[in-house]
Amino acid sequence: MSLPCKFERSILSHEEYETIRLTHHPAIYDVEATELQAMRPRLRKMRDKERTLSRQKRRETRRKGEARGASFPGTTEYPSQRRQVFAAALKRVNNELRRLHNLAARTAHVEAAQKALALRRAANFIPYPPAGATASEGMAPKESRRRRTVVAGAKIGRVSQATKVAQAIRDARGA
Repeated sequence: MSLPCKFERSILSHEEYETIRLTHHPAIYDVEATELQAMRPRLRKMRDKERTLSRQKRRETRRKGEARGASFPGTTEYPSQRRQVFAAALKRVNNELRRLHNLAARTAHVEAAQKALALRRAANFIPYPPAGATASEGMAPKESRRRRTVVAGAKIGRVSQATKVAQAIRDARGA
């Protein structure tokens, strides 16, 4: 369940809220990928700290453990909700980083495909023939202007090979 921004603002300190504010919808698109990468460990650290506090509070209420330290910091009223806020912010940062990575990969794939298509199209056409024949060279064949079809090396000779194999099978039957 997501928490309203007003509630987030009420349970977080000013510095924590400024970090979290950058992970919300319109502001996250203005943050650079390097800043998001740097924000990720900070959010993890905050989330883990609140998780520890939350677990300790639960242990204290069940009387399984004693209070840790002399006093908790002033921001321990809602440890589980604070943990949820930091976890949701971390999730938003991870999703945005994933979106940026996928966008960059898609752009690279499109550019590579366009380059490959251009190379393929360039290979299918014969370049414009040189200027006509010169004097005193006799007859010369005319170059074809049709598209050149490229036959793969594996296909060359496959028909004659198939004929040889069929003939060998027939010969083996007769012997």
